[in-house]
Amino acid sequence: MSIFKAYDIRGTYPDQIDAKNAFRIGAAMVRFLSAKRLVVGRDMRTMAPEITDAVIDGMMSQGCDVIDIGLASTPMVYYGIGKIECDGGMVVTASHNPKQYIGFKMCREEARPLSGESGIKEIEELVHNADLSPVGAKGKREQVDLMEDWCAHIAGFARDIKPMKVCVDYANGMGANESPDIFKRIPGLEVISIYEELDGTFPNHEANPLKESNLDDVRAMVKKHGAALGLAFDGDADRCAFVDNEGRTVHADLITVMLARGMLQRHPGKGIIYDLRSSKVVPEEIERLGGRPIRERVGHSFMKETMRKTDCIGGGELSGHFYFAENYFTDCGVLAAIEVLNQLSAEGQTLKESADPLRKYFGTGEINFKVEDKDGLMKQIAERFKAGEVDYLDGVTATFSDWWVNVRPSNTEPFLRMCLEADTQELMEQKRDEVFSVLGTPVDH
Repeated sequence: MSIFKAYDIRGTYPDQIDAKNAFRIGAAMVRFLSAKRLVVGRDMRTMAPEITDAVIDGMMSQGCDVIDIGLASTPMVYYGIGKIECDGGMVVTASHNPKQYIGFKMCREEARPLSGESGIKEIEELVHNADLSPVGAKGKREQVDLMEDWCAHIAGFARDIKPMKVCVDYANGMGANESPDIFKRIPGLEVISIYEELDGTFPNHEANPLKESNLDDVRAMVKKHGAALGLAFDGDADRCAFVDNEGRTVHADLITVMLARGMLQRHPGKGIIYDLRSSKVVPEEIERLGGRPIRERVGHSFMKETMRKTDCIGGGELSGHFYFAENYFTDCGVLAAIEVLNQLSAEGQTLKESADPLRKYFGTGEINFKVEDKDGLMKQIAERFKAGEVDYLDGVTATFSDWWVNVRPSNTEPFLRMCLEADTQELMEQKRDEVFSVLGTPVDH
């Protein structure tokens, strides 16, 4: 399996990614961008210091200067790339993956992401085939501490948040590096947190808040402490999951609607971006609020590019990535949390009261199928449901007046992923079983 993915570079250490190929990746990134100055930060994984040193050495070998911001969440590195004059940058992280993984998220200037379609394939080619010998004078490495700037910047988004109690599960990830300082700057906010020691071995549970079982600890805390809501961050803190005061998950598509309420009040008529797996309540509510719903394929690089092209103020993905034009068009877990607290304070409602009216439809969530012939099965879905409106923005989507289904391929594995939603529970179950008859038996993934 290639380490060069659709949105980043990621693999296991040291068999797939070691210091030697990290050096070549750093050199290749400089070559691809013709970069003179790059910003680099890293997460708390045990091998991250070694891999960071190697990738920076690779960059400097090509005459590129490096601004090293040290231990930093992915959103903090994006901020550094946006704020500091540079040609782009990199986060050394494997996000929510288990402890044996390491990787690289890369951007060009203005924190615009590099993806498989906009640079990663070219960098892969350079890593494998180019002569990456040192070029000219070696670049310089400069240590810069961005922590104070970053925390002040994000805390500055808080607007009259009412006193409330919030429980937070940092999962021993990078949210714990910065968010406690950010939350302390918000008057009246009482934060009760767990797993806030940085630990790249993830001793308590994996740092993936999309997996419902990983939210059990924060659910228990919310109930024990009578908190208004609970937050759970992923490993590199670009995502945040939410549970309400009863411990029920409020999925990211409903959070996107709540964020849109505040965004469209401040910026009437702007676009709000959402991914095509989201409930149809999302475009309905965006239109009702006077905004423009912008539907996009899954993946942060596509979302960010389309946001810029279509004048979006923000939006979200079902995976828990939330995007903010006011923060260099990037995703940020703690900023999403603050904007939700802003909205609840403005509405005078709990998270449950704000979200429950949006639970109008009945969805399956994302279900995985291990298949060999991904294209063949997607063609069968398109044929089976051709009476609906069929599109191919990301995999295949068939839309009817009272239900819809999307089936899309994994970029990296032999999986198809299905999302389906209907106006009633009965119709959802009926159509779900019909799709299962084509795709086979779901797998846990």
